Amino acid sequence: MPISIDVVQGSLLELWETVLGYLPNILGAIIVFLFGLFIALVLRKTVIKVIELLRLDELAVKLEIKNSFEKAGLRLHIGRLFGWIVKWFFIIISLIAATDILGWDQVTNYLQQVVLYIPNVIIAVIILLAGILLANFVRNVVKSAVEAAKLASADFLSGLAKWAILIFSFMAALVQLQIAPDLIRTLFTGLVAMLALAGGLAFGLGGKEHASKLINQLKKDISSEK
Repeated sequence: MPISIDVVQGSLLELWETVLGYLPNILGAIIVFLFGLFIALVLRKTVIKVIELLRLDELAVKLEIKNSFEKAGLRLHIGRLFGWIVKWFFIIISLIAATDILGWDQVTNYLQQVVLYIPNVIIAVIILLAGILLANFVRNVVKSAVEAAKLASADFLSGLAKWAILIFSFMAALVQLQIAPDLIRTLFTGLVAMLALAGGLAFGLGGKEHASKLINQLKKDISSEK
């Protein structure tokens, strides 16, 4: 019995010494994480305030970017979006520092991969916003041009131009996010080929009569010169 008690006491003492030896790392990790969390929340509010001062949300309303997101069932707030990205970026950075202090190498490596992925998310968001802006601009230009030419289907052609750009932008964002890039590239190539074929057929069939008139006129001019 005494031998068993000594063994148990020795094990408990070793465990206690291990806990005491590891305690500074735990306290350091907690302090680093809490400090990083504080910085993340402060920067989030700062980003929201800066974007409010720049009036980017008002610009998004004028450029019909918000309207496009609302039609898709999403409410866009540029300040909150970028504030959310900045907040979680610094939270993950703080977690990396904390796990590194604790010696959790696998968790640290995983979080580093997440941090390296965040720029892809930011670029994808910018691609989508730029695509929506360009799509609305092209739609208005095409609609005005078709109406000025007094041609039919102005709404259809302008809508087709808009959605073509939106689809391209969405595919480009998915490629940037590395979501099935090979499949997206294949679909992108097929879509371009389809639009080129459709455009060629439309031009060929629609311009056949005009081309015939032009050729006949050239023949008459040549004959008259002779």
